[in-house]
Order: sequence, then structure tokens, then C-alpha cells
Amino acid sequence: MLERQLLWKNRAQAGQELIARLGSWHADPKGLVVGLPRGGVVVAAELARALTLPMCSWAVRKLAHPHAPEVAVGAIAPGGVLVWDEPYLRQLHLDPQLRRSLVLQADSELQRRQRIYGDPPLASLRDRHLLVVDDGVATGMTVTAALQSLRQGHPSRISLAVPVIDRTIAVRLRPLLDDLIALAEVDDLVAVGSWYESFDAVDDRQVQALMSACSAELASSAAKVHPTGRSDRI
Repeated sequence: MLERQLLWKNRAQAGQELIARLGSWHADPKGLVVGLPRGGVVVAAELARALTLPMCSWAVRKLAHPHAPEVAVGAIAPGGVLVWDEPYLRQLHLDPQLRRSLVLQADSELQRRQRIYGDPPLASLRDRHLLVVDDGVATGMTVTAALQSLRQGHPSRISLAVPVIDRTIAVRLRPLLDDLIALAEVDDLVAVGSWYESFDAVDDRQVQALMSACSAELASSAAKVHPTGRSDRI
């Protein structure tokens, strides 16, 4: 089966396999790898190291079904971006007050993540080439919110790189993108984790450690190119 041929050991291995599709990004002077926390940061770190690019995170938060936390009914992202799965919500009959409660709870966590992960200001994204990375896309809620949010920074290019994506969602996302790179586009993707042998939860410390390690490696690479310590990196 296709799933067995493309079942990755973990997020890091999936990121390593994506690298072969991204050669044109190597050392792009305007390039920036944008990992979507938390799992997307693990994949993004592999790309940032191999492509010799800086990396940042971009906090985005799922709005979960009140009685089924694993199900996304919407998402929020910086810049006041709010995305709802309206057809699904009409079936659930969620009242406006409950919707507001979900947004307030998610916004508090969103702001916390922005602080502790050190997300950049929107203004710093102007004219950049953004390579947005996640560990997989099933409903597309969080990725859609992230892309709409990032567009507010006026980058000159936005591409999305993911190991696996639902085929229908890929069609919906392409108008928001300059390029979509996926190792697998599949029908009826229910659970991204089913494509990994190990899909453990990623915590704040892991995200922070990956961000710090990538920053240190990039600085070391720049120092080797400019022994005096001067770097032309943005």
C-alpha cells in the first residue's frame, strides 16, 4: 500500500526526505523557514539545517471541538486571523457564546507561544521568501490561518512544504501559495499521525531547543564563510 511505502519513522526523517525537493531554496538570501508549532518545527529544523537558512516559528492555534479536542473546528493566528469550518459548525449548532469562549481560550495560548518561541514581528517578513513547514495537513484549518496571517507581512513568496496532505485540502490551499511541496497527496487523510511510526507529542522545551540549535548552527556556518565574524545574513 502507498501508506506503507511512505510511512516515516518520525518527523525528522520526513523532513530529511523533503530536502531533496527543495534544492532551489539552498542558502536563499531572502529565505526563511517558518515552522508551525509544535510538530512542524521538528520537520522545519531538518530543512533549515540542510538548506542553510534561518528558521522561526509562527504560532497558530487550533480551535477544538468542545467535546472532541482532537477535532479542529477552526483556527486563529496572529494579526487577528480567525478561520472557521462553517459547514461543520452548522451541523454542531455551536452558539455564538461558545464560539467566543473557544477563541478567547485559544488566543491566550497563542500569545504565550509567540512569547516563548520568539516569533518575529510581521514587519520583518516583508519581501522575504517564506518556506512554511508542518508535519502534515488533514483539515487545513491551522495552515490556512497561518498562511492568511503570514500574508499580512507582505512576503514576496510563500511556499508550503509538508510530508503528507489531504488531496482536497491541497486544492483549497494552492490559491494561497506560490508553491506546494508534498511527499504524498492522499485521499481522505483522517490522522496525520497514521503516517508516522512515532508521532509523539512535542513540548515547549523541544521547540525551544530546536530553535536555539538551528540559530547556533547558522551562526557557525556564517562565521566559517566570514572568519572576521561578519555575516551578510538577514
